[in-house]
Amino acid sequence: MSTEDRNDKFRQAPSDGTERTGWPTHFVAVFWISFGGLSLIAAIIAVTALMIGHLREQELEKNRNALRNTVVLLARHFDQRFTGFEAVERSLATELGQQIASPDQFATAVSSENFHKLLRSRINDSGDLGEVSLYDSEGNCVASSVAWPVERTNIADRRYFQSFTTAPASSPTAIELVHNGSSPAIVVARKIVAQNGQLLGLVTKRVAAEDVESFLAAIAPPNAALSLFHQNGTLLARSPRETRSLGQDFSASPLYAAAAANGGQVTAQFISPFDGVERIASVRYLDHYPLAVLATITTSTVLSDWLGQARLYGFGAAAIAAVALLTLGFVVHHLRRQHQHLEMAVNNMKQGLLLFDRSERLIICNRSYIDMFGLSPQLVKPGCSLQAIIAHRLETGSLVGSVDMHCEPIRAAAKRGIATQALARTRDGRWMQIMNQPVARGGWVSTIEDVTEQREYQERISRLANYDLVTELPNRSYFLERLETELRDCSTTKVALLFLDIDEFKSVNDLLGHHVGDALLRNIGRALQDCLAPGDFLARLGGDEFAVLTRYSGEESAVEPFLAKIYASLRTSHGCGGFNLAVDASIGVAIAPLHGRTSEQLLQNADLAMYEAKSSGKRGFRFFEPGMERRARDRRMLEQDLRRALDRAEIEVHFQPLVGLATGAITGFEALARWNHPERGVVSPAEFIPVAEQSGLIELLGEHVLRVACKQAATWPAQIKVAVNVSPAQFKTGVLPLKVASALAAAGLMPGRLELEITEAVLIKDDHSALETLHQLRALGVRLALDDFGTGYSSLSYLSKFPFDKIKIDRSFVATLTEGRKSIGIVRAVIALAAEHQMATTAEGVETEQQRDILRALECDEFQGFLVSSARPAAEIAAMLEAAQNEHAAA
Repeated sequence: MSTEDRNDKFRQAPSDGTERTGWPTHFVAVFWISFGGLSLIAAIIAVTALMIGHLREQELEKNRNALRNTVVLLARHFDQRFTGFEAVERSLATELGQQIASPDQFATAVSSENFHKLLRSRINDSGDLGEVSLYDSEGNCVASSVAWPVERTNIADRRYFQSFTTAPASSPTAIELVHNGSSPAIVVARKIVAQNGQLLGLVTKRVAAEDVESFLAAIAPPNAALSLFHQNGTLLARSPRETRSLGQDFSASPLYAAAAANGGQVTAQFISPFDGVERIASVRYLDHYPLAVLATITTSTVLSDWLGQARLYGFGAAAIAAVALLTLGFVVHHLRRQHQHLEMAVNNMKQGLLLFDRSERLIICNRSYIDMFGLSPQLVKPGCSLQAIIAHRLETGSLVGSVDMHCEPIRAAAKRGIATQALARTRDGRWMQIMNQPVARGGWVSTIEDVTEQREYQERISRLANYDLVTELPNRSYFLERLETELRDCSTTKVALLFLDIDEFKSVNDLLGHHVGDALLRNIGRALQDCLAPGDFLARLGGDEFAVLTRYSGEESAVEPFLAKIYASLRTSHGCGGFNLAVDASIGVAIAPLHGRTSEQLLQNADLAMYEAKSSGKRGFRFFEPGMERRARDRRMLEQDLRRALDRAEIEVHFQPLVGLATGAITGFEALARWNHPERGVVSPAEFIPVAEQSGLIELLGEHVLRVACKQAATWPAQIKVAVNVSPAQFKTGVLPLKVASALAAAGLMPGRLELEITEAVLIKDDHSALETLHQLRALGVRLALDDFGTGYSSLSYLSKFPFDKIKIDRSFVATLTEGRKSIGIVRAVIALAAEHQMATTAEGVETEQQRDILRALECDEFQGFLVSSARPAAEIAAMLEAAQNEHAAA
């Protein structure tokens, strides 16, 4: 019997073994095909209608979200902008309220040309070019940042003025739209209140409504309108511009009422009072000012694209329905062409497809299978046996082995009726995924897919998951897996874990750029790989941290030659992006199982050892010791105690005198933090200052010392100044000038008596930002000193960028003044450099009269050190000043 005859026999046989009765088979097929086709057309129409409706709502919701996001960003922007607008007003109101007690004193204090100049200076320093004006309690203009003398105007009829005078408990800030001819402006007013609660006057800032509208026009989305309202419903600005509506009250609008009822934020559709058109609108109140922003867009604009899509989907659905009808008719009238269609579909499959019957004869084979293995279509065709196909593949070289080796597993799986799946590799390196699926009445379907690309992609993904992209070394995850394996196997030999942290790597990134830093990391990785022995394992844990696993036997000292080899490779010059860099590292070593039996414990102990090496001066290694964990715990406890001490104001401020070398008189004091712990006793600054810097507490500590120093200096004679050190962390906040101004105001100290000492570390991190902060401090009137001069890299360059008032000569130069001419020459050069730049000089750490005499001969201005006094508590300063004054008078 031929294959075709056998297939016809299968098609004619009843599925249940009985003869068919009832309607002819093709009638039943036509009925079900027609029913399914009509159901499909109905489903297409229904789905299209639902999709069009969903797209409409989606388009509306997208624009609602866009408007909602717009008003959120606008509200945040105007909050920040008006906060910036009234920064000068707020500071003026605070200072004048603290210094002036009555309205008469207020009018007298601000009605002067000097105050006008001060006001102009404040405006210039803030970078704001707007107009700031001050009015007395009667509404008369008494000062202005624009001109002197001021134009006599009165604002007693303004609503914001009346709200300040009639409601003393009202908000300190009021905003109102005023019309000056054809130029409406938004006035931001802040009342000035004395400490006894009496209204002294107010300070105002004018913002042209046209400027706000220009800003709104610049950021408005296409076809959208943006508006700024007062929360009482008054329109302050709008884009597109509506000049006639500015100042109009829209509080009766349903949208305004909805916003007021929903906590200041609502998004809804409404009829616009401007043009009577339906719009989508979103309103949001500002967080800090009685203002609201509104963004609207017409519904027709929003749905214009949707209408086009709806038409397209409607036409598409109609076309699909028509095609379905035609296809249905075609299928009904051409059922006998099913085999041709099936053959077309099968031959266009990407996978190779084979269908076998229960006698292992081929029923279907697609073109992909023939092309996949370069087989002969004359041999591999319906009716061919499985054994013949396998033999043909062995002949062509796409399989290796014997016919039975490949046929028997397929037969066994087909007999048991189970599916099988296998992954095989061809001789030319391709990966094939083979799946055999049993079918009813016996036989099976085989699909063969070329998964080479997927396999290679998975391998790439696996490599990305386990290797570092910069150095191509194993990453932290892979390292921990390898460490777990090593810990399970370390029985006869020991495993040493080396934790490496590259010293000063952050400076390379900051000074030379990250591309140089990445190149250096790659060179370090290659250098460390050259040091490895067979079986060693190297990984980059992240940042500038590397780890090495190495096996050894004997004592810990057996690891030291390996460490020496690592240091020699690191200290060799590395070419990186045009720079030749030699690096060093702090290395911590932990031994398994002596120092830990788990990966977490061993890695933690190696980290502790590395930290000890870095704390001991870097550029060295340390083996883990049990005491290291205790010292780390002590550091954490010290940090907690320091945090509590700052909260309870237990940190004391002592003062070390500064003495003029020419006169011998005390010219000032340097403020220094001292900590007398209730249990530890006196804690050295060398111990708690690094803890404060590492934990982020240095900012609180610095502010505490600044405020106490200013308060104490206010009780000294007017010619005595106070010096306070400023840390890099205080510079990073960006609010150091504000805190300095606050400390001066709270203490009542003249700015010229405060001297801030800045180290080069402050400047080297962010040159532009640091110099900007220094200029703001200079504008306050405080003095600025460059501390530890000559110990960094760029001290000379910073002298040309910023005019410091003083240079402090580091104690390392002073200590060696009596040992040779080299230190004297350095100090002489520093003093000459300071004189050239019109800066004073102060020498630190003077302990002997010989050092003092040399400094006096070199014409240094001041000195400090134990020769005069150590740092004293604040309570002893008054007696010290009195004694020094009496001694000076007697001399």
